[in-house]
Amino acid sequence: MSYSVNSVLSQIRSYQTQVSNLSVDATADAPVSPALTAGLSEPAPQQPSFTETLRGALGAVNQSQHESGQLARAFEMGDPSADLAKVMVAAQHSQIAFKATVEIRNRLVQAYQDVMNMPL
Repeated sequence: MSYSVNSVLSQIRSYQTQVSNLSVDATADAPVSPALTAGLSEPAPQQPSFTETLRGALGAVNQSQHESGQLARAFEMGDPSADLAKVMVAAQHSQIAFKATVEIRNRLVQAYQDVMNMPL
């Protein structure tokens, strides 16, 4: 295991020296791997914000509950494609997702209250 970690670290160090040599000696005629130069000219992709991540998670929970409700209604109406096992799995999935969302909300509120009650 340590051999593979050391191998990866040595590869990272060699790539770092190649990139630093590339930036220092830009006029050299030595061939450079396209993999090394691919990320240099492109800006780093922007990570989604906390708000966007939270909004996406809440949307996924809402979608899960909506699909569960539709599947339950289809089962009640006698749709042959909606069997009881699918309805129960969808209901449990949406219930677990909702409970997880409520728990996350509770922990965020608790963390906010802890921060607000900190002495200055």
